[in-house]
Formats: sequence, structure tokens, C-alpha cells
Amino acid sequence: MGKRILLFVLTNILVLTTVVIVWSLITTFTNIDASYVDAGGGIDVISLGVFSLVLGFAGAFISLAMSRFIAKQAMKVKVLDPEASLSPTERKVVEKVHRMSRNAGLVHMPEVGIYQNKEVNAFATGPTKKRSLVAVSTGLLETMDDDAVEGVIAHEVAHVTNGDMVTMTLLQGIINTFVVFLSRVAAVIVSRFVRSEMQGIVRFIAIIIFQILFSILGSIVVMAFSRYREFHADKGGADLAGKDKMAHALRSLKNYVGRVDESQDSMQTMKINGKGKVQKLFSSHPDLDERIRRLEAK
Repeated sequence: MGKRILLFVLTNILVLTTVVIVWSLITTFTNIDASYVDAGGGIDVISLGVFSLVLGFAGAFISLAMSRFIAKQAMKVKVLDPEASLSPTERKVVEKVHRMSRNAGLVHMPEVGIYQNKEVNAFATGPTKKRSLVAVSTGLLETMDDDAVEGVIAHEVAHVTNGDMVTMTLLQGIINTFVVFLSRVAAVIVSRFVRSEMQGIVRFIAIIIFQILFSILGSIVVMAFSRYREFHADKGGADLAGKDKMAHALRSLKNYVGRVDESQDSMQTMKINGKGKVQKLFSSHPDLDERIRRLEAK
């Protein structure tokens, strides 16, 4: 799940920042002042609230719509066609994903993909259950035994079944709303400390800076929710593949926590093992020992 969350958060920040820059340029350089700023330089809280709500959720849902495409391109995922001629390994992955999906009650089978990477990882993404993707790394297939691979795939299918991407999008929309609202309030306050003829450009620059800063801080909440959902996906994976296989998969992952893709250093906190170089606040996965403990306690 780590990669899909990282890509989703980064896409969301990029989309939101782009929209904000375009809107801010229009309001700053066309003599059309922002509707939430009155003639006296005060803030219309209601107008700003509505504006923030619309922009915040629009950015989140645009990011959701792009999630599967972005994941495929960023990770260079090879999508496997069930009707095509596949290698024995590829055929086995497709069959496992489809079998787990049917057991989970999914009507539409997720797309199945493999990406070339030595890391031991897998992820699921997509805007809806009908348009989802489950992908595994070649490193995972080469190092883990069949039962462990099945447990990992069951975990990812559980994410799809639980609708975690949609739930994450709703949370991101709420975070975005606060980010947009607070960044503009802060920008208006900052602009009051400069001459009137400079207030427009200062507010424009301040909005962008505060937008990015608050988005990064908001990602802490998103990552905390992601860690919470991992426990539910572990439970769902246990229901689909069996508790023993799910626990075995988590223990196997512990043996490969050091095997990650060093060429993507910025992604290290988002790996499936949850052991990154940055503070755990920005990790999308909880500690594996805690996941194993909770799974066995159920």
C-alpha cells in the first residue's frame, strides 16, 4: 500500500498547487480580487470556506482519478492480460489475484501487474473497485515462497475490497479544505505587513508557500490513517488467504526489510515494511512486529 499512498499524496499536492497557482495568477494580475477578500482587505470566512471546500475536494478526486495511471507510469508496471500468453510466474500471479478477488466478492477483477524491481513490495490502487490495479515486484516473486506471496496478494486485494483509496480520498479532501483555507488566511495576514501596492504579489507568493507547507503537515494525518488501515487490510488478508499465510507473509517481509530500491531514496518511508529513514510520522505502514502481534491476537 505504501507506494499508492505516496503517489496519491504527491499527485494531490501537485494538482492542488497547480490549480492554486493558476487561480492566484488570475486573481492577482487581472484586477479581479479573490472573492473571499473584501474591499478593506478583510476575509469573508463563508466565501473562503466554500471556495476551500470545492477546491480541496476537487484536487483530491482529480488525484484519485489519476491514481492508477500515475502508478503504472511511475513504477513502469507491466499489466498482465489474462487472455494473452503469459509465463508460468505471471500466470500464477494473475490466478492468485483473481481467486482472491472472487473470494472477496469483487465482480470486476482488478488489473494485475508486475514491475521490475529488486525490492520486496506490492501495492493496490485505482479510483474504484471496478478500475483497480494490484501490482507486485519481481523482487517479491523471486524471494518469497508461494504461501507468503499469497498472503501479500490477499492483503492488497483487501485494500481494494475495503475501498481504501476512496476513503483516503475523502480524508484528503478534508485535509485539502483546511490547507486551502488556512494558507489563504495566513497569506492575507502576511500581506498586511507590506505596502498596499505590494500586497497582491506578496499574498500570491505566501499562498503557494503556505499551501505546500500545510500540505506536508497534512500528510502526517493521511499517513496516520494509512497505518490504521493497514491493520484492517491484514485482517482482510487473513480472511481471504488464511491467518497462517497472512502471518507468514508478514514474517517473511521482516526478513527482507533491508532489500529496497536504493535508486528511489525519496520513497523509502513508504515501503511495505514501514521502516524508513524519515520519522515514523511520515510512514504509511506501521511496524511489522506490531502488525504481526495484532494479527495473531485476533
